[in-house]
Amino acid sequence: MDISSLNREELTMLGAGACTLLTLHFSSQLASQHLYYWKNPKQQSAIMIIILMAPIYAVYSFVGVLDLKSSKPFLVLLDLIKECYEALVVVKFLALLYSYVNMDVSKDIVPDEIKGREIRLGFPMTIWQPRAIYMNHQTLKLLKYCTWQFAVTRPTCSILMIGLRLLGMYPSSVSWTFTAILSMSFYVALYSLLVFYHAFAKELKPHKPVAKFSCIIGIIFFGFWQGALIDLLERSGVIKSHHFWLEVEHVGEAIQNVVILVELVLFSVFQQYAFHFESYSGDVQTMLQKGKKKE
Repeated sequence: MDISSLNREELTMLGAGACTLLTLHFSSQLASQHLYYWKNPKQQSAIMIIILMAPIYAVYSFVGVLDLKSSKPFLVLLDLIKECYEALVVVKFLALLYSYVNMDVSKDIVPDEIKGREIRLGFPMTIWQPRAIYMNHQTLKLLKYCTWQFAVTRPTCSILMIGLRLLGMYPSSVSWTFTAILSMSFYVALYSLLVFYHAFAKELKPHKPVAKFSCIIGIIFFGFWQGALIDLLERSGVIKSHHFWLEVEHVGEAIQNVVILVELVLFSVFQQYAFHFESYSGDVQTMLQKGKKKE
């Protein structure tokens, strides 16, 4: 195939398809390794849900690139599924962090060696909390609920937005109101996770917490604000139809989907390091080595 003879639309479709396949390959490879070395169901089930976030996003974005010119119902359904999955990932990531520090997410019992640790808070936490608090049962519950609020806010706003669009009651003022609400919800959840990390930094250190946080922040939180920025550039006229092959109303969506597909390839590779299966393969590897020695 002569790539030089392809037009912009065909080149974009080809690149989007290649990025989707690469993301599916790296993600399925890591998922299969965890399934093979299935040792800790509590932790690895949460890891599997997080790993599958990249291929789900990739398929969603690729379908978005393919289907931008056609009817909206299927894309609206995919969008709702994706956003509900975001909420699930955030909840499971917090449960994974709890598991790493040997705590039960449903009980909020603080180990004795962690009680009394000072935690410095910033905005927006300081609206209803003092700047310096100490780790105890109530503090841990606060961090959990501040993270979990995103799991309620995200799907609820998505359903309301879809309903208002179907009713033809979705002017730009309403759109930006939802963007502001979701931005605050994103920020509170992200900040709560970071506070949890700093509170348990010593216990989380062996589990590559920075790498894991980078995956969550990059795919979910950065992706949201990136979309809001592209939408703003489109509304202000910076992004125009001659920049792409689609009509003006679809340019921002197309660019967002293509950019996400490229980013997801990088994140699916980075996940190989952040959520590596090595920590769960020790016993299996030992058994295999013993078997080879006997032979």
